[in-house]
Amino acid sequence: MFIDIHTHAFHPKIAHKAVDHLNNFYTVACAGDGTIDHLLVREKHAGVDKCVVLCAATAPAQVIPANNYAISLQKKHAEVIGFGTLHPGYANWEAELKRIKAAGLRGLKLHPDFQGFWLDDARLLPIFEAAQKDFIFEIHIGDKTSPEKNPSCPYKLAAILDAFPGLTVIAAHLGGYRMWDHALKALGGRRRENLWFDTSSVTPFVTHGELRALLDAGRQGHVRVVLGRGQGQGIAQQNQSVLRQFRQQLPQGLQGGPGIATHKDRLRRLDGDFAGGIRNLLYT
Repeated sequence: MFIDIHTHAFHPKIAHKAVDHLNNFYTVACAGDGTIDHLLVREKHAGVDKCVVLCAATAPAQVIPANNYAISLQKKHAEVIGFGTLHPGYANWEAELKRIKAAGLRGLKLHPDFQGFWLDDARLLPIFEAAQKDFIFEIHIGDKTSPEKNPSCPYKLAAILDAFPGLTVIAAHLGGYRMWDHALKALGGRRRENLWFDTSSVTPFVTHGELRALLDAGRQGHVRVVLGRGQGQGIAQQNQSVLRQFRQQLPQGLQGGPGIATHKDRLRRLDGDFAGGIRNLLYT
């Protein structure tokens, strides 16, 4: 089974506005119109069996609507694995965790840069503590600015991973969008059992040298990668090329499919098709 771990689909009422925002913020040309129908057509064409659709609330008041949308997508489309969201400014987060768990969501998306908080915000600590047994966190990491000016830099994530070893995190964009040297320094020096990188939206921005360094970390077993295709124009095919390069550089015993190897035990506590599918996408 092939799972795309990083996709977005927006409610039809806001899809056009959301895509325009992404295009302007990241200086890209997103492929598609931002709707779930268009996303699923593209994923099927790419040979993807399931896709994780990430929802994020840019304000506390959007937490419930965003999670309701994630729940509805997962119920309506067998190909969709919905990730909900939280916001440190949302007061009733404990009740919301219980609600979305009961509804079948097993993942949470955080995008500090868009959601308007910093990853080292102390209000997140009890959320991580409460959610770590039941949810995978997909977290946007990095930007073009320097780490100290970035709400979601790799160093902030490293501190969280050290504080919460039971927290399972997928660090988007190979651990630090446009700051891969810092991702390697903060996250690539040793194996962390609770961390994976996804490949979304890394090309054409990642340099040959940065990719080579990531490949070296992969050969040493320090970096584990899951497929995230992103939505920029042409990025899907380029990201698949990145995964092929990762696979070619891995020891023979870790290869399995196009950039995919088997992970047997991690995430066993998470039930359903999601757990079984993602387990086969994680490097051991």
